[in-house]
Amino acid sequence: MCTFERNDYFRDALRAEQVRRQLLQTAINHDVELIAYCLMPDHVHALIAGLTDGADNRKCADVFRQISSFHFDRAFASTLWQEGYFDRALRDQEATLDVVSYIVLNPVRAGLCARAVDYPYLGSSRYNLAELMTATEWRP
Repeated sequence: MCTFERNDYFRDALRAEQVRRQLLQTAINHDVELIAYCLMPDHVHALIAGLTDGADNRKCADVFRQISSFHFDRAFASTLWQEGYFDRALRDQEATLDVVSYIVLNPVRAGLCARAVDYPYLGSSRYNLAELMTATEWRP
C-alpha cells in the first residue's frame, strides 16, 4: 500500500507508530495474523493469513486502510493512502518464506539500515524478531 503521492510519512516516528498500531489492531479484530509487515517511508508491505475459516484478508486490508486514513487525517490533516493497492495470494511454503524475506529485508535494500533487526517498523504478530531474521536467511 502506497502513501498518497508517495509522501514519506513513515519517516516520522509518531505517524509510523500510529499506523503500525492500527495495522496490528485491525488484524486482531478480523482474525488475521500478520506473518510479516514493514512500514517503509512511503509504503507498507504486509503478509497476512486468516486464522479462522471466516477470516477475510481483503476486508481486513480495506478496513485497515479506512481506519488508518480516518485517524491519520484527524491527527495530521493529511490524506494517507493512494487509491488501490497490490495484493496476491500465496499457495505454498516456499513462496511464503520468499515473501517474508523480501518484506523483512526491504529497509536494508533501501539503505535505511544496515541490518533488518535495527529497523523499528517491521515485525509480525506470529513470530518474534529473531524468528523473522532466521526466515531471511532461508534459501532453497
